[in-house]
Amino acid sequence: MIDRLEQTEFAINLMQHLVTATFVLDPQGKVLIWNHACERLTGIPASEIIGTRDHWKGFYSQKRPCLADVLVQKRTTELGNLYDAYANPSIYDNGYRAENWCVMPRIDKRLYLAVDAGPIYDRHGELIAVVQTIRDQTDQRNAQTKLEEMAVTDGLTGLYNRRYFNDQLESEWRRCNRSGEPLSLIMLDIDFFKSFNDTYGHLVGDECLKSVAGTIRRSLLRGSDLPARYGGEEFCVLLPNTHLTGADTIARRICANIEQLGIPHDASGISRWVTLSGGIAACIPSVTDNPKHLIEQADKALYRAKASGRNRTVSFSC
Repeated sequence: MIDRLEQTEFAINLMQHLVTATFVLDPQGKVLIWNHACERLTGIPASEIIGTRDHWKGFYSQKRPCLADVLVQKRTTELGNLYDAYANPSIYDNGYRAENWCVMPRIDKRLYLAVDAGPIYDRHGELIAVVQTIRDQTDQRNAQTKLEEMAVTDGLTGLYNRRYFNDQLESEWRRCNRSGEPLSLIMLDIDFFKSFNDTYGHLVGDECLKSVAGTIRRSLLRGSDLPARYGGEEFCVLLPNTHLTGADTIARRICANIEQLGIPHDASGISRWVTLSGGIAACIPSVTDNPKHLIEQADKALYRAKASGRNRTVSFSC
């Protein structure tokens, strides 16, 4: 009996001094161990947590189960609703691993935590404890997010890049084909941009592109509207569930907002300021057609806008 007690005390002391934040729940969900690393991570001393079911307060502002609770309460079917990502197994053979953002109430920080939880059974197969370990993955997650953003955005303007636009066009085409919703596309081109660069220089030209991109973004009212830099001085806006008349209204608003910026363009020949020409196309996607047709029609409409004197929009219904 003494040997077993000594072994238990050794195990507890070892867990207390692990560099990985760790806590242990009993079969009723009460905290048995809240190690020093867990105190540092959450800002909550063990004296406040041991013997309670308040461990969630270290990670969430509102009561919800931690991964260890999910195992204690046998609620593993709910993991998809509780975590951004999860998998089985974890570092424990019969446990789970999961990841999510946590707004840590006591330290007032938002951290991305990777957690592992696994059950411990006695020789009769009865649950005696669940161990959860927590690792701060915030820096890695932010770096990953930054890389993902760089892969889909244009480095100069901050809008989505052409590759991402093409992917989203394909996706929205399929979705609208299933739902029967309309899909609209606006193609926009800065009028006489080569003359602008020749007059003011490429650095000023870059600032012009950034101002135009920002104005396009601010002119859109829905989160589902997707603005992108299509190439050079050409931009596009993908508008899901939008008819031609709605897309035309948005295009006119963008063009008006650009002109109101008052960016001087002495070499324009059509205005004192930087202006846009726009081509708009809309259709209800079908299995007999493809997204390239929408781009081609918007491009034709843009060409007509330019041929008609620029600083205007032309609409085309597929």
